[in-house]
Order: sequence, then structure tokens, then C-alpha cells
Amino acid sequence: MTRILYLHGFASSPASSKARYFAERLEAAGARVTVPDLAPAGIAHLTITSQLQLVEQIAAGEPVALIGSSLGGYVAALYAARHAEVTRLVLLAPAFGIAQRWLERPREGGEEFFRRTGFMNFYHYGEAYAPSFSLLDDGMQYEEYPDFGQPALIFHGAHDDVVPVELSQRFVADHANAALEIVDSDHRMLDALDSIGPRAAEFLLE
Repeated sequence: MTRILYLHGFASSPASSKARYFAERLEAAGARVTVPDLAPAGIAHLTITSQLQLVEQIAAGEPVALIGSSLGGYVAALYAARHAEVTRLVLLAPAFGIAQRWLERPREGGEEFFRRTGFMNFYHYGEAYAPSFSLLDDGMQYEEYPDFGQPALIFHGAHDDVVPVELSQRFVADHANAALEIVDSDHRMLDALDSIGPRAAEFLLE
């Protein structure tokens, strides 16, 4: 039985509609799916390293396929680059180089303010969050585009205003093992799940 881990995005959770959709579809197709909470201590304590450690603990060195959304997609790519037992990946609008891109974004007070206060204000679909600056500090040690060699299928919304589709285009241009499908949707791609789902299931269960 194929084992699959679904890695949710920033400010998301295992209870998100996308996580539940893929878990139900993949389990119906015969896979064993785990959807861990990647921020069990709360978003204020979230880092890239903590997520990678959690995935490593759950995967336990066994063969596993990964499906990751946004930040979870980037974490999946990082993990695959470091763990040959990952068999294949489906990435949904992967947030490649998230730490580098966030530090480049103009924000009130700038980087110095965030380093001094320890937190940054972040708005995600109209809701306010205050993750620790350590998320970015920690994230800066990781490569923007993980160089994994496993087969990968990437879906990205053409109208994504959170993670530019150009990031996925740049990745596949340098990785022959990855294919990109651009869909007529936004970052969450919720209105495209019925077309993405079957393709993702077929790919992960090959």
C-alpha cells in the first residue's frame, strides 16, 4: 500500500478543505494517508526546521510519497532533496524560497523592526497572524530551489497572487524530473480540485 504524507500550508491545518479533499480521494484510491499538524505548538513557533523534523519523525525512514501545499510544498521539496526514500511528489503552488521572498517584501518597519520585536504581522486571506521572525531567520539557511531528483508533478494557479507562478516555471526549467500544470485558478485552487485531484492521485499511485 502506497504511503502518502500531505503537508499543509502556512496558516492552514489538517482540517483544511484541501487537506480533507486529498486525504479522502487518495484513501479511496487505496493509499494510506497521513496529514500531520505542521505547527503543533502554534504558528508563533513554526519554523522550516521544525517542520522537516516532524516529517522525518512521521516518515520514519520508510518509502513515502509527498503532497504539499504552498509552504508545505516547499517543505516537501526540501525533505525530498535530503531523503532518497521519498518516491515522488505532488506540489501545489510550492512556496520556493519563502524566507528570501518575505524579507524582500516592503513591510512597515522593515527587517530591523521585525528582528527587534521578534514578530511580524502577516495577513492571510483577511486574517491576522503574528509568526515569530525565527521562521524567516531559520528559513534563510535553506536553498530557495531544492535540488531533488524524484519525479514531481506541480500544479500552480495562473492567477496566484501569493506565490507567483513564475517560481514553479523557473523550477521546472532546471529540473527535468518535474512537470508543471498551470490551472486557471488562484493560490488555493479550490475551484480546480476536481480536475487536479484525479491527476494527482494517478501520479502518486503509479
